[in-house]
Amino acid sequence: MSLRQYEYALAVAEEGSVTAAAERLRVAQPSVSQQIRGLERDLGVKLFARTPTGLVPTTVGRAFLREAEVAVRASRRARATARAGAEDLVGELVVAVQMGFGTRRLPRALGELRRRHPRLEITVFEEPSAAELDRMCRRGALDFALMAACDRTPSDAHRLGDEELVVVLGEGDPRLASERVELSDLKDEPWVRFDRDGTLDAVLTEVIRDHGLTAATAARVSQAATAVRWAAEGLGVTLLPASAVPPGHEHVVRPLAPALTRPVIAVLRRDAGPAERTLLELLRRENWPGSAQESVAPESVPLPHSA
Repeated sequence: MSLRQYEYALAVAEEGSVTAAAERLRVAQPSVSQQIRGLERDLGVKLFARTPTGLVPTTVGRAFLREAEVAVRASRRARATARAGAEDLVGELVVAVQMGFGTRRLPRALGELRRRHPRLEITVFEEPSAAELDRMCRRGALDFALMAACDRTPSDAHRLGDEELVVVLGEGDPRLASERVELSDLKDEPWVRFDRDGTLDAVLTEVIRDHGLTAATAARVSQAATAVRWAAEGLGVTLLPASAVPPGHEHVVRPLAPALTRPVIAVLRRDAGPAERTLLELLRRENWPGSAQESVAPESVPLPHSA
């Protein structure tokens, strides 16, 4: 078995067909088919099943592909480390961010990183769930995570600053006339909430519990933008980081009194390279409320095994 076979199998899984995978890889279709057959022969299992919509991984195929992805990413990182110079970073940088926590600052930092190192390939995952972020960490699929601090935050993570939590009210709500909304004024409000396993719902649950608010649920949604739109229409109020508010809805958003914030941290893989360290430095230069310089050498900062 070879890494090339792993890459071909991953391309087939993502594209759903040998033809599309061959086009993406810029190789002949028979070559992809031959490599997949050889891989299945070496493994002694069937990796793909043919369906009316295309090729899909079998149960054992999905398990194999998860490990193959880890191996391919490790190979790319090894090549990038060998080839990267101080002035020319190459290879792939995989970043995950929890929705709303630092997402207003991350694009600027990534843009600057790409301008400095145009050969660096950057992949970003926006993960609403701490459990999903943890799963990606365990698979070795991440180089850099930007996330909210929690009870199990690694002690050697890098704290960048804070995200302020804001409330979204319905159009015409009289409380919009105030600069801040008293938390006590939200006591009997129904809430537009988020998926139960997501970070945003965990934050909202904590606020409701700690401040004696009601937990009446008007609706549950998956995306922050949807929650903001529905709250603006008067379905219920919602609470989320200021960075998660989509453009055009600032007029229905107010900070809270007392102010509520959550620390934002950066976590790097244990063997962090120059790309990860450069991104960390660029994020530190962003304007973070409550910024702190509490960190240790990037080489010693692992991605968490539990977020």
